[in-house]
Amino acid sequence: MAKAKVFVIYYSTYGHVQTLAQAVMKGLLKSGKVDAEIYQISETLSDDVLEKMNAAEKLNVPEITADRLVEADGFVFGFPTRFGTAPAQVKAFFDSTGKLWSQGALAGKPVGLFFSTASQHGGQEATAFSFMPHFAHHGMVYVSLGYPSDKMRDNSAVMGGSPWGCGTVAGPNGERTPQVSELDIATIQGEKFAVVAAKLAAPAPVPAPAPATDQAAAPAAAQAEAQAEAPAPTEQGKAQQGAGAQQTAAQEPPAKRESGGRVKKAVAKIKSLFS
Repeated sequence: MAKAKVFVIYYSTYGHVQTLAQAVMKGLLKSGKVDAEIYQISETLSDDVLEKMNAAEKLNVPEITADRLVEADGFVFGFPTRFGTAPAQVKAFFDSTGKLWSQGALAGKPVGLFFSTASQHGGQEATAFSFMPHFAHHGMVYVSLGYPSDKMRDNSAVMGGSPWGCGTVAGPNGERTPQVSELDIATIQGEKFAVVAAKLAAPAPVPAPAPATDQAAAPAAAQAEAQAEAPAPTEQGKAQQGAGAQQTAAQEPPAKRESGGRVKKAVAKIKSLFS
């Protein structure tokens, strides 16, 4: 049986989300339960603007188009925050999924998120939370990260991520790169998501067919079996049955006996007309 297919789809400006995406891919493949492919969302800014922003160079990763989404059984999206919500590039991509929405093509498919913010309180949860309507309108099943690792409870250092998904803190100028602990959590998210995606994509078990029975013959067979088990009547029993019939006839009222006699005579007369 073919494995479920999961797409990791990301948009990254300075490379932080791009690095997380590779760690999520590592976890998906490590699980052995799914096949995984990685894509990036198309850039909408010009090269001139990106250069002025000191944006990182894009890796040679294929760009995703809306029509390709039907090929996957699940998705893990990653993007940086823009004032607590998704970047315009990601919103533009989802704006192109209207046809899929009208067809219900993504309904029931699992989806997860990972993200990057400039500061520890810059939208690690709000970025995911504010994007939920997109998944809800498509009828997708959101798979949260939860707390699968004690590293998520470590308060000794700056840490990205939340129960909504793994993450990293990039710093105000993008100078902080994803830490080992953040990448470990991203790998765990990939493994955990793979388990859910595989279960949802698995075909439903086919119930065993009920044993075939001839419903029409069943009552007759039961009646025949009951008759076979019943004891044969004795001579004494036959005599008692005959006496009982005579007694019943004698007990009938005279009017009923006379009526029966008239019916018999009428039947005999009709028969004589056609003889």
